[in-house]
Amino acid sequence: MNSIKHVGRFVRNGRKCLVVYRTLPGDAYNCLVVPTESVTDGYHDALINLVESNAAQSANEFAEVLARNIFPDGSVMLASLHKQGKLVKVPTDQIEMIPNTQQRIKLDELNLLIAEQKGVAVDDLAITEEPKANKTEVVDVAHVNEMPPVEVKEENLSIEEQATKLRGQADKLSKQAAELRRQAEALVPTKRNVTKKAK
Repeated sequence: MNSIKHVGRFVRNGRKCLVVYRTLPGDAYNCLVVPTESVTDGYHDALINLVESNAAQSANEFAEVLARNIFPDGSVMLASLHKQGKLVKVPTDQIEMIPNTQQRIKLDELNLLIAEQKGVAVDDLAITEEPKANKTEVVDVAHVNEMPPVEVKEENLSIEEQATKLRGQADKLSKQAAELRRQAEALVPTKRNVTKKAK
């Protein structure tokens, strides 16, 4: 079976979602998703048809094609989902990507792999410019970023517990990053510029 990008599910309950942004600007450990059961049938069918299209499968982020396509009612997909509150901010370790029935990988782990392949930090994966859409239909990512992480809210954690959980995630990712850097150095040591003194 062919792999399909941008399709995932919530680790906690197995409910499917489409990953709109794998990371967010200045917030690399949260993503933006659309729970597929939260949209009407007409919107659902349009989203599934789009995610399976060549345009979506060749796009780095699903948001790029959502900004260029419209729902049956004529509204721009990305802007419409934002206005209706269908874009949900979720920690990347709470989403599992399911490209096909045989494979699955946590989104935070996928982001680390992509960052390693590109030779950048996970923080640098986020799209810093909004995808091109109709001039009157621009999504305000600043407001999207204000949405509380749904999984944290559902767990009813106190602020102290949330902070402890986030510190634990940061420590884990820091150790993974250090190990990836160690492996990269073992493969190809970093070249350092040596300035030769003129004779």
